[in-house]
Amino acid sequence: MPEIAIIGGGAGGMMAALTAAETAENRVTLFERQARVGRKLLSTGNGRCNLTNEHCASERYHSETPDFCVPALEAFDAQMTLEWFHARGLVTVTEESGRVYPLSNAANSVLDVLRLSMEQKANIAVITASPVTAIQRKGHGFLVKTEADSFPADKVIVACGGMAGSRLGGVKDGYALLQSLGHSRTALHPALVQLTTETEYPKRLKGVRADARLTLSAPRRTLARTEGEVQFTEKGVSGPAVFDLSRAASVSDEKLTLTLDFLRDYSAKDVFSMLCARRERLPDLSAEELLTGMLHNRLGKTVLHYVNLDAKKTLSQVTDPELKNAARACKGFQLPVRGTEGFDSAQVTAGGIRCAEFDPATMESRLVPGLYACGEVLDVDGDCGGFNLQWAWSSGHLAGRLL
Repeated sequence: MPEIAIIGGGAGGMMAALTAAETAENRVTLFERQARVGRKLLSTGNGRCNLTNEHCASERYHSETPDFCVPALEAFDAQMTLEWFHARGLVTVTEESGRVYPLSNAANSVLDVLRLSMEQKANIAVITASPVTAIQRKGHGFLVKTEADSFPADKVIVACGGMAGSRLGGVKDGYALLQSLGHSRTALHPALVQLTTETEYPKRLKGVRADARLTLSAPRRTLARTEGEVQFTEKGVSGPAVFDLSRAASVSDEKLTLTLDFLRDYSAKDVFSMLCARRERLPDLSAEELLTGMLHNRLGKTVLHYVNLDAKKTLSQVTDPELKNAARACKGFQLPVRGTEGFDSAQVTAGGIRCAEFDPATMESRLVPGLYACGEVLDVDGDCGGFNLQWAWSSGHLAGRLL
């Protein structure tokens, strides 16, 4: 009977194990360094588990080898993933954005489906609290070593994940294991992570959420644009829209600026007209209330501080140039970017083992026959919104077929 060793009990590893176990002759052993499988899975989607996105496509992924993800995503796409989970009892709900969550709004529902599915397979053994320290070539197969024992294997799938979320188990194990067998990796950067900025204004706004259009720019070019929810923090900005920009910020060594447009459905001319109308209707109103009703109260007052508008004035005393400055600030509130939070806070790792060293049609190593890899350990990372979990399901399923 073929012995299959899978290193890593995260999303990709569990999918690979269940897929490999569909071949009854295979004996599958899943090794997990932590006391239980799927710990990082429980934290995804703020504990809700955004398990996929209906709009998965290769352009939502980033890699030194851009098209590497295509065969896996086509062989096991979002719809097939949902059918797979539905067949095992998971009930899901799809949001207008295409994001898919368990109806329970609890990540443990997804993990329980995976865990129970593995328990039902007599040919899957799960060994937890057992970090794999080495993978050695032995004849036509391998020897998988832990701190306590050694296990022979005919084929090995490395599904250790990446550096992101180190407090939840993100480690370098997978990179080290694959590099020991001759593979190489790209530089590693935290992605889907908070941006750190100059803190004067974020500190004033800590906890405030706003809808905005975001532009990340270097001195001579625009790096990325997106729109959606922003949350201000002690050190900068967070939220789904920020996560979408964070990869570009993380891998850049240029001086960056984040520009926020808090009134993206209105032109600067429209905003100026609205402010003029307010001044005309409410001439005796305190100038610090100029943006009340247009923006969150604290945000509005901070924008006015940003343009040095004297709060002691009444609106009748505010000049047209001052109103134009306020309108421009609503449309172009700039924060100098210092960088990003680190791997502890990141949801995913940008970079990883070079994909060119693997066959995208099988996930098998081009350097070491019988060795496979899947998920975040490879140099593939997706945008925010369920794309990274879909890569884990797709690549794990393809690797687990052991083609």
